[in-house]
Amino acid sequence: MQLRGVQPDLILSSCSLRTQETADGLGDKLEYEGSRLYLKELYLTNPDTLKETLIMQEKHLNNILVVGHNPQLTDMVSILSNEHISKIPTLGVVAIRFDIKEWSELKETKGKIDFFIYPKQFKYYVPNAIQAT
Repeated sequence: MQLRGVQPDLILSSCSLRTQETADGLGDKLEYEGSRLYLKELYLTNPDTLKETLIMQEKHLNNILVVGHNPQLTDMVSILSNEHISKIPTLGVVAIRFDIKEWSELKETKGKIDFFIYPKQFKYYVPNAIQAT
């Protein structure tokens, strides 16, 4: 994520302890100093609730990192992008790019997957920039 220049404006996480720890670890690794919200609405919920949570966010936020649970996150990717990923593995990251001015436009808009990365991609090759950290 660092190599791709990912810098969230907000981190939304499920309220479960393990998910909070993951969100905090990712935020720390990205040197993120903004708000981290731990929401019960993201704990084992349905993909529509995840989408509604995004729709309610303030329009000045450009990049939102959502940390949650499967199968809801995998299903949300399909709903928000019309692209299919069979399953986002543990610590997998899917970035979706939207052509919107505010989050409420997600009601009618689909995005496009910008990238999909997950730990097993780095099983045999770890870029030098990642090894050094």
